[in-house]
Amino acid sequence: MQTVISAISTWLLPLLVAFILVTGYFHRIPVYQSFVTGAKGGFSTSVRLIPHLVAMMVAVSVFRDSGAMDFLVAGLHPVLHWLHIPAQVAPLGLLRPISSVGALALMTDIFHKYGPDSWLGQLASTMQAASDTTLYIITVYFGSIGIQNIRYALKVGLLSDLASVVGSLIAVVLLLGPMPHG
Repeated sequence: MQTVISAISTWLLPLLVAFILVTGYFHRIPVYQSFVTGAKGGFSTSVRLIPHLVAMMVAVSVFRDSGAMDFLVAGLHPVLHWLHIPAQVAPLGLLRPISSVGALALMTDIFHKYGPDSWLGQLASTMQAASDTTLYIITVYFGSIGIQNIRYALKVGLLSDLASVVGSLIAVVLLLGPMPHG
């Protein structure tokens, strides 16, 4: 069975490309010209997104480096305690919707301090995998097509990020038991 899965994963992309080329040929579509036209559109979209991405990176840097992250975690301590969310992973849950790289750096710090196989390391890994960079996604996708009214998407995205943090905690507690003390 493993050999079949390995063969499929090895040949899936080349077969997909071949399927696209053959389908384009039979439908008399200029595949290469279509690809080049799409690439030109992608390049202009990338150029339009640069200001949005720079603004997002500056905001993340200011949020982390100014101490606002630590201040926010301290202010949320009663809620975090009530939800049984360890203070060590709270910054990861707060930063993940904003910055994938920043959250990855926090997860790496947790790995170095507690170990990747520790309870906190397992929780950090689960939180990282269960959520996405909501603000980055909204910036890129909405910015690329000019949507400016983001309030409902932002609310739903941030609510799903909160649910992923709580769900990660529940999953780790169910699989590994409660957080060991000490």
